[in-house]
Amino acid sequence: MTERIDPRALRGYALGSVATGSFGTVPGLLLLPYLTDRLGVAAGVAGLIVFLPKFWDVILNPIAGRISDRSTSAKGRRRPFLLRAGLLLALGFLLMLSGPTAPPALAAAWVVVLFLGCATAFGFFQVPYLSMAAEMTTDPRERTRVMAWRVAVLAVAILVSGALSPIIREAFGPEWGYRAVGLFVALLIASGITLAWWGTRDLTLHSFGESSGSLLDQLRVVAASRHFRLVLGAFFLQALGTGCVLAGVDYMARYVLQSPGFASVLFAGFVGPALVVTPLWHRLSARHGKRATYAAATLVFGVSTLLSLPAAQTSRALTAIVVAVMGIGYAGCQMLPMAMLSDVAAYDATETGVHRVGTFTGVWTAGETLGFALGPLLYAAVLAAGGYISSTTANVGQPSSAITAIGVGFAYLPGVLMLCSLLLIRRYTLSEDDVISSAEGVLT
Repeated sequence: MTERIDPRALRGYALGSVATGSFGTVPGLLLLPYLTDRLGVAAGVAGLIVFLPKFWDVILNPIAGRISDRSTSAKGRRRPFLLRAGLLLALGFLLMLSGPTAPPALAAAWVVVLFLGCATAFGFFQVPYLSMAAEMTTDPRERTRVMAWRVAVLAVAILVSGALSPIIREAFGPEWGYRAVGLFVALLIASGITLAWWGTRDLTLHSFGESSGSLLDQLRVVAASRHFRLVLGAFFLQALGTGCVLAGVDYMARYVLQSPGFASVLFAGFVGPALVVTPLWHRLSARHGKRATYAAATLVFGVSTLLSLPAAQTSRALTAIVVAVMGIGYAGCQMLPMAMLSDVAAYDATETGVHRVGTFTGVWTAGETLGFALGPLLYAAVLAAGGYISSTTANVGQPSSAITAIGVGFAYLPGVLMLCSLLLIRRYTLSEDDVISSAEGVLT
């Protein structure tokens, strides 16, 4: 079964990842340093501030998925959510980093409220956006192609937003640096949203049947899917580890490598390889299957992450090389589980005749968001345990225990989480042939 997606729609859909990559990256990279080193918020409290608004998405995203599943808009089940929620997200991000800087309690409250608003808008964008991937085609191999394009654009967005944001912050200084970052990222989000909305205007989405039953009923069915639990569990552990890595980049550059500007180099080295290796992971999955290729990508990511701290203690050049290898694994770990999610959701719909792709995606993004939110919280807890000193003065002297904590939270903790996820991946058994057989003669 072959069903090719129009290249214009494919490119248009992929451009939505400009917004996903920008919002998914910059808060994890700079929000914790903004709170601890600009607003003077204690590390433990700052970790909670970063975590709590995203925890809201754990509750919100399944609801957003259910709402989009039941949408009867003449403009399409999913697309209207992209533009409305996306533009609100851009505005909210701009305001979040443009608030008061004193007193600390007021400044922290401002961030909490605006970050909560951003998380809400992002949920109503991201869940319908990801749900479209399962509905664009009936061919599981074509879904992998969709995700390959998406991850390539995602890599560019992460690279641009993550590498340039620290540079912009340093260029504009303490007073205006974070405000400039807020404007820069808001423009990226708004442009990605608009291009995705426009580029998919002629796209026809498949219907797998009607959405029936209450949200609680739908969630019970989703939770009962063994394939879904396994791939989501693996991805959650990896999101948790990646969240630790992102939260630690700025601290590693400043305190372990003694070079604040090296944060951009690390970020470019981590994300840049995806532009080259994503097609390779795509070809490997076509030859060996998604599960085996996903396991291989995870192994590359996990082992290289464990080696990143010894590399950082040796030289900056070696650190950059090891981080680039991490990026090779990271590219596969972004593309393959998302393609597997689309397969699982479509397989469930064609087997049952009930349309709950949005519910699957909502639970998925809730787990992803929780992982990325817990990552900085976990990293902040490691910093606090190491005696990290928060201050409004840049690069304050830190005890040796804090320097150790910075490295452990960046390398060893996420590396172990990556390797643990392999235990779940190896138990996933849904094949592309199963999905194709289920889809034939069922879709409308």
